[in-house]
Amino acid sequence: MFKKVVITTTLAGTLLLAPNVSEAALGDRTLYNGMSNSDVTELQNVLDDKGYFDYHTATGYFGNITEEGVRDFQRSAGIGVDGVVGPQTVSALKGAAVSKSSSSSNTYSGTLRYGDRGSSVTSLQNQLKSKGYYSYSVDGIYGSITQQAVRNFQSANGLSVDGIAGSNTFAALNGSSVSSSSSSQVKSASTSNSSVVSIAKQYMGVPYVWAGTSPSGFDCSGFLQYVYNKAGTSIPRTVASIWDATDKVSSPSVGDLVFFETYKSGPSHAGIYIGNGQFIHSSSSYGVTISSMDNSYWAPRYLGAKRV
Repeated sequence: MFKKVVITTTLAGTLLLAPNVSEAALGDRTLYNGMSNSDVTELQNVLDDKGYFDYHTATGYFGNITEEGVRDFQRSAGIGVDGVVGPQTVSALKGAAVSKSSSSSNTYSGTLRYGDRGSSVTSLQNQLKSKGYYSYSVDGIYGSITQQAVRNFQSANGLSVDGIAGSNTFAALNGSSVSSSSSSQVKSASTSNSSVVSIAKQYMGVPYVWAGTSPSGFDCSGFLQYVYNKAGTSIPRTVASIWDATDKVSSPSVGDLVFFETYKSGPSHAGIYIGNGQFIHSSSSYGVTISSMDNSYWAPRYLGAKRV
C-alpha cells in the first residue's frame, strides 16, 4: 500500500512539473487584435527586442499597441501591412534583422495619411518640426494637426496639397527634387468643390428634421442632396445610395464627402469635408453644424471619404 502511495505521488509531481506539450509557439497560429494567450506574450517580447513594442511589459493581450507594433514592423520589413501576424510576418520576425533604429525616417518610401499611427508618423512629425511646420508634441498619431502641417509643407513647396505624405512629400522633406506630375487632380477637385462648402455654410443652424430636405429642416442626406443640387450636381437621396454612387479617395479634400457608421452597420451618416479635420453636416442633436473628425464620437465611427 505504501509503495502505491509513493508511486502515485511521484507521478503526480512529474505531471505537475512537466511542460504543457499542447501549448503553441509563435508561428503555430495566426495572431490578431483581440486575442489573449502565451503566443501573444512571445510576440510582444520579440517586438520589444526589435524596438516595436511601445509598452513597459508584455501583457499577453493583443490590443491596439501590439497591432501598431506589428504594423510598424511590417512596414520596415517591406511586407504586407495588415497588423495580423501570419506566416510571412512570423518568418520576418524570426529571420530578418529589422529594427526600428535601423529604419531611417529619411529613407521611408511608403505613404502616410490621416488615421495612421506609429514610429513612421513620429519620424514624419520630427521632420516637419525640424522644418518649422509642426509645433505640437510628437505623438506618432496622424491626426488633423499633422495633416494640416503636411498640407502647409506641400503648399509651401509647390506640391499637390492633399494632406497625404507620399513619395513626393518625403522627397521634398529630404531635400530631393519632386515630380511635377504629382496628382494635381486632388488639388483641382478641392478648388472646384470649395463652392459646395460655401453653400453648405449658408445653412448653419438649420434644425434637424427627420426626412427633411429643405432649409426649414434637414436630415443628414437631405442636407447633402440639397447643397450639391444648389452647386449643380445631382446625388442620390440616402446615405447608403450616395456611398454606392461616389468614388473612394484615400484622404478627403475640401468638398469631399465623409461617411460614418452610427446607428446601424455600414454608412449611416455623412457630411461634407471643409478642411482642417472638420466637416459640416446635419446632426440629429444640433442641426447643421461643424464637427471635428477627431471628436471622440466621430473618430471611431469614420468609414472613409468619397468624391462626387
